[in-house]
Amino acid sequence: MKNIFLIILSLFLVTSCEKEIDLDLEDQSGNIVIEGNITDQDGPHYVRITKSVAFTQQNEYPPVENYYVRLTDDFGQSETLNYVGDGYYKSSIIEGIPGHTYTLTIKIEEKEYIAQSKMPEAVDFEGLEQDSFMVGGETSYTLLPVFTDPADLGNRYLFSYTINSKPKQYFSEFSDNVNNGTANQRPLILPNDDGDEPTAVKVVAGDIINVEMRCIDQNVYTFYSALLQLSGGGPGGGITPANPPSNISNGALGYFSAHSVRKRSIIIQ
Repeated sequence: MKNIFLIILSLFLVTSCEKEIDLDLEDQSGNIVIEGNITDQDGPHYVRITKSVAFTQQNEYPPVENYYVRLTDDFGQSETLNYVGDGYYKSSIIEGIPGHTYTLTIKIEEKEYIAQSKMPEAVDFEGLEQDSFMVGGETSYTLLPVFTDPADLGNRYLFSYTINSKPKQYFSEFSDNVNNGTANQRPLILPNDDGDEPTAVKVVAGDIINVEMRCIDQNVYTFYSALLQLSGGGPGGGITPANPPSNISNGALGYFSAHSVRKRSIIIQ
């Protein structure tokens, strides 16, 4: 079957994993798939709802239209989101504030789906440091996100980046299980694939890399860690029709994330 894993992998190349997680492999075609985000940046914020399809079908995921989608928080904000097309529901007034817990409630026909996510405090994203190494006579590049992890254990991060403002996103998840409370020492390894395949990407001098740092909660970290584990290091490598563990109730696939966002860009030298 095609589920949230294949939906996201059809759009993004993912590149990292840290630990093994038990995954649900059963056929869940026709299930609700939810991708919801609220950040500490200015809105609007979006929730997308689609349905998974059978593995033998094309990558066309039917949108779920004109149903009840509501965001609330733990200090009184509440808003019903407006449907704007292609499965997307958009907020207009609710704000994302670090330290607060957000609840997503979706009612579709006779079923209700609920998810909660607590937005972590933002961590200062100080910059990016470039480095390189040689592989088979070719130069590969890395970027070190410069930030200092807070002293308390349990911080989780998701880094996404694009190359030259192209839409494809690359992901890597970090935790502070190692080097808690210290300056980050883990780099992002940039693509170095100069093959003939349409998906081949090789970063070269002059490319602009746009990096987004998200502080995420444990449940969202678990979702992306499993997604990256399943990717096997890139498209076509280790792809399995499995379901990363969701933080959404009642059997829905996907995730709901309340997170902070900080951005940096660099030109490869």
